[in-house]
Amino acid sequence: MNTAQQSARVGLFFLLGIALTWVTWETLSDGKLFKKNGYTLIAGFENLRELKQGDEVRLAGVKVGAVAQTRLAGRRAEAVLRIDPGVRIAADATASIVMAGLIGTNYIGLDLGTPGAPALADGAELRTKVTPDLNAIMSDLGNLGQKLDGALSSLTASMGGDAKNPGLFQKLDRLVTDNSAKIDTTMTNLASVTEKLNKGEGTLGRLINDSTVHDQLVATVIEIKGVATEAKTFVANAQAIVDQVKMGKGTLGALIFDETAGNDIKVVAANLRDISQKLAKGEGTLGKLLNDDSLYLGVQSTLKKADRAIDGLGDTGPITAVGVAAQVLF
Repeated sequence: MNTAQQSARVGLFFLLGIALTWVTWETLSDGKLFKKNGYTLIAGFENLRELKQGDEVRLAGVKVGAVAQTRLAGRRAEAVLRIDPGVRIAADATASIVMAGLIGTNYIGLDLGTPGAPALADGAELRTKVTPDLNAIMSDLGNLGQKLDGALSSLTASMGGDAKNPGLFQKLDRLVTDNSAKIDTTMTNLASVTEKLNKGEGTLGRLINDSTVHDQLVATVIEIKGVATEAKTFVANAQAIVDQVKMGKGTLGALIFDETAGNDIKVVAANLRDISQKLAKGEGTLGKLLNDDSLYLGVQSTLKKADRAIDGLGDTGPITAVGVAAQVLF
């Protein structure tokens, strides 16, 4: 092999090495060797969950950047995101760590936010939310499996039991054995009852087999419905009367709601109260008749004199009798 061929081969391998180096660099730099850097955003989490530099940033499922750096910031972990230039991230967009698959890497998922929201500036911080972690889910499933295993073990122990503490099945078997005679009697009684029902004996048997009783029961129900309808009508009429009274219609409504009628009743009541007070005090002719004994005694004396005068008239003439009566009275 001459020197020219060796030189050509060395040059070819050199070019091939440069090409491999360029492909490797493009892959590691996320294909941004000849692109602008874009701008950065900060996303803070309690746990980055194996998120590392170079993992993708996706907006609504579309790759728009990559994780430029991961770091600790006090009591939380932060991911510095490099967003492609020209991609607009809404100020109310939310970032979360999403698992690409059971064996895939994690990535940062962004939602679109609300329409019309302003865009985040370079160095701004994103809102974040915590999503379920596969490890946490598997741990919870493991705990759930342990609890189910314990519950099944307890259930098996309670069902099976042992020589000292009989289980549920053993107790049921003993219960059936001890009460077999009672169970047989109960079944016999049930058979007798069902036989009587089939024959139409007893009240329940007649209800089941006798169509006449059924028709009477239906008629009774119809009558009850009619009474209920009449009751509803009565209630409706009563409500109409109450409504008319509330509106001041009719005598009762006028008495309750008419102010003039109410005032007249008050005046009459006041007059009656005054009359009763005067009668009680003996005022006026009727009051004196009710309260003054002298008038009663005078009237009684006059009546006695008139009675004696009439007895003494005898056979006197009418004129003489009138004169004698007047003389006795006056």
